[in-house]
Amino acid sequence: MGRKSKNLPLLLNVEILDAGAEGKAVARVEGVVVFTTNVIPGDVVDIQVTKKREKYMEGRVVAIQKPSPDRVEAFCQHFDLCGGCKWQFLPYEKQLFYKQKQVVDQLTRIGKVNIPVLHPIKGSEKTTYYRNKLEYTFSNRRWLSIEEIRSGSEINDQDVLGFHIPGMFDKVMDIEKCWLQPSPSNEIRNAVRTYALDHKLPFFDLRNRSGLLRTITIRSNGRGEVMVIVVFYYYNKALCEGLLNFIGDSFPEVTSLLYVINEKGNDTILDQEVLVFKGENHLMEEMEGLKFIVGAKSFYQTNSFQAYELYKITREMAGLTGKEIVYDLYTGTGTIANFVAGNAQKVIGIEYVPEAIADAKINSANNGIANTLFFAGDMKDILTANFIAENGQPDVIITDPPRAGMDEKVVQVILAASPNRIVYVSCNPATQARDLQLMQHQYKVSEVHPVDMFPHTHHVENVVLLERLDPKDFHSEP
Repeated sequence: MGRKSKNLPLLLNVEILDAGAEGKAVARVEGVVVFTTNVIPGDVVDIQVTKKREKYMEGRVVAIQKPSPDRVEAFCQHFDLCGGCKWQFLPYEKQLFYKQKQVVDQLTRIGKVNIPVLHPIKGSEKTTYYRNKLEYTFSNRRWLSIEEIRSGSEINDQDVLGFHIPGMFDKVMDIEKCWLQPSPSNEIRNAVRTYALDHKLPFFDLRNRSGLLRTITIRSNGRGEVMVIVVFYYYNKALCEGLLNFIGDSFPEVTSLLYVINEKGNDTILDQEVLVFKGENHLMEEMEGLKFIVGAKSFYQTNSFQAYELYKITREMAGLTGKEIVYDLYTGTGTIANFVAGNAQKVIGIEYVPEAIADAKINSANNGIANTLFFAGDMKDILTANFIAENGQPDVIITDPPRAGMDEKVVQVILAASPNRIVYVSCNPATQARDLQLMQHQYKVSEVHPVDMFPHTHHVENVVLLERLDPKDFHSEP
């Protein structure tokens, strides 16, 4: 017979002191750190502890006794349940303050990094309708409110199209209006939901894996053109074409109408065939006169306007004079590679996704860029001594890995390549700090420049310039 868990305390009138990493708020009770969420510094709250350890506790806020003087009203009707823009109640200038603080805390605490030059965080000019891509999920299991559950009434309208409830893979919240992507994103989603309900199309059962409609992704560009990708679980010609024709006929802005038949257990389409129903198989983005093809599987920064600021900072840190060989790791569709090519002798782009590399090559060709080369494959397998001997010793390496950061083997490959400068672009300062620590025996951090790509969230992008130490100053790893 298992032991009964101890009763966990209810902490009363606790003042929130700080905003920490991953959106956690920080308090301290009798010398013990308490982590919670959905509150801001200055709030005085009651916290029900859900996890108690020797050095810290975690809990959920059950009441706000006194709101912070910084607190503002959230503008989105879905704010309380949606897992997206959780910092809406924090003024934007305060969001920027805590994001920069988060970068500094993680670089110095995790990476033990000395920061000689810290640039002020670059805020986003647009704080709403700034995204160019959103994915919505169809589900036959709508998230029910506490009031609906307590009513005891039979709930029949369970089919929804929206976002997953945080931490619940099979529960989806119906979304009426999202403030992240400009028109016609909301109009398309709502019209598709209405059409599907009116025509009794089966919404997906995420737990039992049945039903026709899985997801819909909407991408847009600065020219008002839209890509729609509908993912079906199986193919039914009449039902699938009926919905696709409805989208194409109702929204002339949709210049790329695509679909996927995904019979797998997960929703990723990177390993699936994307079929064109109408229009082009891509959208076109533009930056400083350069045109970039973005396909269904392509990675492109979801805040196009702020991506331009990010890439300008990256290029400036690279310190290019036109004579350098640049390696661009995790190049995606070659956006950074092509963006800096005019200032370099040669740029080598490496990316895991073959379709993205195909787009990168097209982007170079379309822009008349002749000094780029792109390679698809695993970074640690491609970036060998023979590869470097064949393509040239890099003077500068630009790396922009996913949130997990770089594999330690990739870090070792970069160190072996020994460029004069490394520009490390990261969407996760914690994993960036870990990687910087692995390089500190050979490189010093010279500049740090945070960039806010995602207003009203705790996420922050960060660009770090590393410069190679003189070999006589190399020191052993700790």
